[in-house]
Amino acid sequence: MLKITIHESLEALTFQVEGKLVGAWARELEQAWRTNCKDQNRKALLVDLTETLYIDDEGKRVLAHLFRHGAFFKTSGTMTSCIVDEITGKARNKRRGLLVQPLLLLLAAASIARSATDPAPLRLTLRDAVQMALRQNPQVQIANLNLAEIQENQNVARSGLLPQINFGGSESVHRVNLAAAFGSKIPEFPSHVGPFWLVQGGASGSLPLFDFTAWRRWQASKENVTGSRAQERAVREENVQLVVSQYLGSLRGAADVKAAQSRMDLSKALFDQAGDLQKNGAGTGIDTLRANVEYQNEKQRLIAAETTLKTSLYGLARLLNIDPHRAVELADEAVFFHTPEYTADESIERAWVERPEMKAIASQIRAAELERKRTEAERLPKLSMAGSWNLEGVTPSSAIPVYDFGVNLDIPLYTGGRIKAETAVAGIELKKLAQQQDELRNRIALEVKTAIAELESAKSEVEVANLSVDLAQQEVTQARDRFQAGIANNIEVVTAQDELSRANDNQIGALYRYNQARADLAHATGQMESLYAK
Repeated sequence: MLKITIHESLEALTFQVEGKLVGAWARELEQAWRTNCKDQNRKALLVDLTETLYIDDEGKRVLAHLFRHGAFFKTSGTMTSCIVDEITGKARNKRRGLLVQPLLLLLAAASIARSATDPAPLRLTLRDAVQMALRQNPQVQIANLNLAEIQENQNVARSGLLPQINFGGSESVHRVNLAAAFGSKIPEFPSHVGPFWLVQGGASGSLPLFDFTAWRRWQASKENVTGSRAQERAVREENVQLVVSQYLGSLRGAADVKAAQSRMDLSKALFDQAGDLQKNGAGTGIDTLRANVEYQNEKQRLIAAETTLKTSLYGLARLLNIDPHRAVELADEAVFFHTPEYTADESIERAWVERPEMKAIASQIRAAELERKRTEAERLPKLSMAGSWNLEGVTPSSAIPVYDFGVNLDIPLYTGGRIKAETAVAGIELKKLAQQQDELRNRIALEVKTAIAELESAKSEVEVANLSVDLAQQEVTQARDRFQAGIANNIEVVTAQDELSRANDNQIGALYRYNQARADLAHATGQMESLYAK
């Protein structure tokens, strides 16, 4: 069985040869070279023999033919290296130097250009990621702006209780029609007076003496600020939860990559072992083929794990709102395999106190109650004082002080049912908020109970999964030794590899569920930021 994969780059055309280079299969390599090298005269030809299991006389002839036409070889293993040395002789080292030197120069130039354009990778711990999200995540920034807006609205409501002072000045000309003003002409009086100039300037102001409506409006605005602070903290908690979950998912992806890489290396070693036993007559072709299938399967799993890790890191970069061209690296990969205890208070009563959603809805209830009282206060009289002081005259030099001061009393007698209807609306809103508060209390209690149960379950799963991995590794070792000793074929080895793969997946899944359950419990009790950002 022979597999030929062609890789084309700017510097070289590479033929990767996997399997046995014998007989008709060797002639397939020669045909592939003739087909693909017609228009590639300026590119170097590289034949990769690192995955080649066996080369017969026909394979040697094809390799010698390729070498005479300028091919270079890449080998690993004693057998293929000796065959290539026999074909190339001393010229091999010279030709390799001629190929490697320009390739190294090209790679160095590409590395310099890439380092000049691409930013350095951002290496983050979990705490660094959380703190960065709290600084620059758009949702957190919007919550901060909403809080600032509510605080300014509070200042607006407070201004209704404070004196209002204005300054104004004017200069105007007047001409009055007396007949139009009085309805008829007055004997011995002119029909009009003027024109005359009027110049005036001075201050005016007002002061509420008794306005319970404005007072309640200001109290409600203070509660709105408290509620906005609670909502801002809820947004921060939510973003911390998202970042922690995404970071844990990325740690799981990194663990999957390492486990897949380790299993692939093991499969490659077992594949080489099967090939060596077959060459020495102690193994069969079906053993080698079976080991090769398992090796290819592990390579495929590694590719899938690497892709999952990349996409998870892209999601983390999006949550952190960083430059999409900048790579993210995880600095806490080793922490994923730890199972730290949850040290914060995990009681339901603590969750009711700490959860920002409970604080927000409690503030909304108080604000709605004050709004209802404000509506009821509109039935009360309003007492205010207003006045003005001006300099007034026909010319600036003839201006004299004039003033106007008074006290205003406003008593609502009939409003057409408006106050009663607005009070009823405020009462209905209070009932709705009370229902939401009860539903939120019950939901928080269930979230805490669920998170505690999942944390305890995940901890037990981790203990079992760790033991399963140890047992699976022992099974692989014993099956490999039995196959090496010729006691059994490599079906036991492949079975043990599958068991190890399943044990690794179970261990990584259990560790992820434990860390996620720990984060879920912190979120359920309102302690995400205190646990992960401090």
